[in-house]
Amino acid sequence: MGNKLKVAAVADLHMKEDGSVSYAELFSEVSKVADVLVIAGDLTDLGKPAEAELLASDLKYCTVPVVAVLGNHDHQCNAVEEISSILMKAGVHLLDGQAVEIAGIGFAGTKGFVGGFGRHMLGSFGETALKTMVSATVDEAMRLENALRKTSAQHSVVVLHYAPIAETVAGEPEEIYPFLGSSRFAETIDRFHVSAVVHGHAHKGTYKGTTPGGAPVFNVAAHVEKPTGRPYAILEF
Repeated sequence: MGNKLKVAAVADLHMKEDGSVSYAELFSEVSKVADVLVIAGDLTDLGKPAEAELLASDLKYCTVPVVAVLGNHDHQCNAVEEISSILMKAGVHLLDGQAVEIAGIGFAGTKGFVGGFGRHMLGSFGETALKTMVSATVDEAMRLENALRKTSAQHSVVVLHYAPIAETVAGEPEEIYPFLGSSRFAETIDRFHVSAVVHGHAHKGTYKGTTPGGAPVFNVAAHVEKPTGRPYAILEF
């Protein structure tokens, strides 16, 4: 693989309980072309432990380290602790406001949340429900900041499920942009030297964009067309 470390990144696998989809071949393929696999959320379809068990079984075919964050679908059945336990027992470095260094690259991750972008970003004003939602986004941004502070690697990769910029959700209906991510994460990212950001969630989004500070952002949802022609992207460092 030369001197460069290759990171394969994908999101929105949506593993189903009926076993209708298997990722064993994909994980085996990734193991041959990359040094690390990153999964940016929505590992399961409905957040069921049975789905996580099936994914964990497929991950036996992945022989490189796996880094992941959870997505909104993984929260659906309120079984986050059980899902997390299953995935971590399978060897996944599951990040929720933490960082891990692998082969000289620091991976900092958290789920992220909603709120909109730029001048359309929601503020904490009005009803308690709205303030609570904005507070959850701010909390996630703080978790990301704490994770980034924990890594001193030469290269750092931010792993989110929700988007930090509008550019990589382009292609989705504009009416749902506020539910696809928040600029608060880009603001956090741009306070650090970040080599790359990966996210998913926007299945009809755009592959590549940049934060206002210049950090490259990649929408690696399995449904988004990528230069590899495969469901995953390859990033080199």
